Amino acid sequence: MRSISLLLLGALLSSCAMAPQQATMRSPSGERAYQSLLTGRVAGTPVNCVPNYNARDMSVIDGRSVAFRVGTRTVYMVNLGPGCDLLGSGNYALLSRQFGGMGLCRGDIAQVFDTMNRQTVGSCVVGDIVPYQRTG
Repeated sequence: MRSISLLLLGALLSSCAMAPQQATMRSPSGERAYQSLLTGRVAGTPVNCVPNYNARDMSVIDGRSVAFRVGTRTVYMVNLGPGCDLLGSGNYALLSRQFGGMGLCRGDIAQVFDTMNRQTVGSCVVGDIVPYQRTG
């Protein structure tokens, strides 16, 4: 019985290990939206949280990327793990439960909510958060 528990624990821990980041393949419209938001901006060092963001300033790029405009100079590109793919189509919203007021952070679990049928249709883990600053 103990060996089965240890095997289950090992499987659980190995499933939480971070996989190497893969390049994101976007649709043509997603790529246009991505380029439009980041034109004239330079990528900074990835951060753990999007500070002081407003959900009304969120732009959905596709089911794997969303952007938050904070002020006039900074755009935070947030990469989402698998499971939020429906976000880029239909009447879906991204929900995040925040505790402690830190904002949207790496490792948080976000849910895709169908606003028409009022049900959750997917969930994913928030991945890398990269700030892009306006140059000049």
